[in-house]
Amino acid sequence: MTILVTGGAGFIGGNFVLDWLAGSDEPVVNLDKLSYAGNLQTLASLQGDTRHRFVHGDIGDRAVLGRLLAEHQPRAVLNFAAESHVDRSIHGPGDFIDTNVVGTFNLLESVRAYWSELPAADKAAFRLLHVSTDEVYGTLAADDAPFTEAHRYQPNSPYSASKAASDHLVRAWHHSYGLPVLTTHCSNNYGPYHFPEKLIPLVILNALAGKPLPVYGDGQQVRDWLYVTDHCAAIRRVLDAGTPGETYNVGGGNEKTNLDVVRSICRLLDELRPRADSKGYAEQITHVQDRPGHDRRYAIDARKLERELGWKPAETFNSGIRKTVQWYLDNQDWVAGVSSGRYRDWLTQQYGDQS
Repeated sequence: MTILVTGGAGFIGGNFVLDWLAGSDEPVVNLDKLSYAGNLQTLASLQGDTRHRFVHGDIGDRAVLGRLLAEHQPRAVLNFAAESHVDRSIHGPGDFIDTNVVGTFNLLESVRAYWSELPAADKAAFRLLHVSTDEVYGTLAADDAPFTEAHRYQPNSPYSASKAASDHLVRAWHHSYGLPVLTTHCSNNYGPYHFPEKLIPLVILNALAGKPLPVYGDGQQVRDWLYVTDHCAAIRRVLDAGTPGETYNVGGGNEKTNLDVVRSICRLLDELRPRADSKGYAEQITHVQDRPGHDRRYAIDARKLERELGWKPAETFNSGIRKTVQWYLDNQDWVAGVSSGRYRDWLTQQYGDQS
């Protein structure tokens, strides 16, 4: 048996591939178009591993998808492929529509054609798992209950709107064609191999480089933080036992303001890699103009996943953030590999001299 993973050189997808092969001998076919955030260095430990086949390609390319599905006959397809950065979606929404909406449509059609021709037993066992985000639900007030799977969609950015559209397509292909799909909605992930445009790796790397630590607005935006290997465990569980057509929220149960997250990183770096001048890294915190339409609070209610499938996160925020900071300190070669000209150009565009 084999699984097909799309977007498996990105942050969550790459961690999933590594996690999967650490605990299973079932082969993985890994399709990724290697956009700016895709990084084969994440998968370097799998070089020469016959259980892992990497294919450079796009989920929007039906010819490639059809060939891979016919050749490898996967029992499941897991879709991690997505453009996922809100700031980039505001400045250039077209890529998000192309990948998250049109790409998902092409993936669904390719998988439907493959699935419809499977023998009855294989057809019944097949699953397509679509990885989505809590941002499709919009924003919460400070005293609102966390998002459940029944919360209505209210996306507020081009990114979240494109993911909402992809979710609706996945749902429609289940109800219209019977395609056995599963959808997960995760809160903010963090951990190893995270591309340094996102808050936590950006803060770690800027701190070590002696640069300002940019915090949007007042820094009081609240997010629920999920350690990436906990997310991988949740996806494995949903794939194994989830009910086709159902959605499952995945959260870490760790609501933190952005400013609190930045201060936590500063304290850990003060302990693990003190500044040469003995000053605290928190002195580098710099508040910058808030981005347009910045959602104030996300929070996930993951009780359905716990109640029905028995999943709970293993990491607290304190344990996960310590592991994350230590990983970046220990893996400067990986960091150097992703700190390309395109990334630095993006930082300059977003933050100017503060980058």
